[in-house]
Amino acid sequence: MDMKRVVSIQDISCVGKCSLTVALPIISAMGIECSILPTAVLSTHTMFKGFTFRDLTDDITPIVEHWKREKFEFDAIYTGYLGSFDQLELVSGFFSDFKRPDNLIFVDPVMADNGKLYPGFTPEFARAMAGLCKKADVVVPNLTEAAFMLGEECRLSGYDEKYIKDTLKKLTALGAKYAVLTGVSFEPGKVGLMGYDSTKDEFFSYYHRRLDVSFHGTGDVFASTAVGALVRGKTLAEALKIAADITVASIELTIADPEHENYGVRFERAIPQLLHALGDC
Repeated sequence: MDMKRVVSIQDISCVGKCSLTVALPIISAMGIECSILPTAVLSTHTMFKGFTFRDLTDDITPIVEHWKREKFEFDAIYTGYLGSFDQLELVSGFFSDFKRPDNLIFVDPVMADNGKLYPGFTPEFARAMAGLCKKADVVVPNLTEAAFMLGEECRLSGYDEKYIKDTLKKLTALGAKYAVLTGVSFEPGKVGLMGYDSTKDEFFSYYHRRLDVSFHGTGDVFASTAVGALVRGKTLAEALKIAADITVASIELTIADPEHENYGVRFERAIPQLLHALGDC
């Protein structure tokens, strides 16, 4: 059987665990070839001061044209942080060029959290990101990103199950078959996700203990694991459960080490658990 191939389209930080430095090792560990299309290169991720940044937008088209000449195909296309309108347009074109009836487009619309857009992003960008999500099979925003894409007020607390379900249906109305909201909580001490399969009109959810810590790159651990599990043949509900469990395990393994760094989780130590969840050991 041929090895499955995923392409991840996002930035790469030379030091710091996020984006491609998370996607590449996790997806590779799952027995899947991980190709990359870097959108920018940074000396470190943005928690560090004085980092260097080089925009690679101008390199995307020549790379893609070469891939088209070589007739490369991908079992999944996975996007994370995209930094400009130009990149959204180029990635939209990539989706059109490389979509097959049997492959997966997975969009993590990384642009906001805790009720605010990240620096440099605008409501107009959020609307353009919503346009990109029209071409996705699976979209996995947090509550803040969903609100901005839908042009609605962001509610981080005080919501009920109906609000979450209505939001999920609005997200699939953008065009994706499946939508997942992360950071959902209906009771103190518990947090998780709720998803919606518009093809079956079915909801599913999964919750775990809330960890009152914050690390850079945990969303990338979650999304990368979910993509890999889907490509390995897991259902969306199964893939998201595995992804949530591995993200929590990565955090717990990090805070258990008194010498841990604060700029990323030690997801490498959770890989044996990941392989066990996949049935590989």
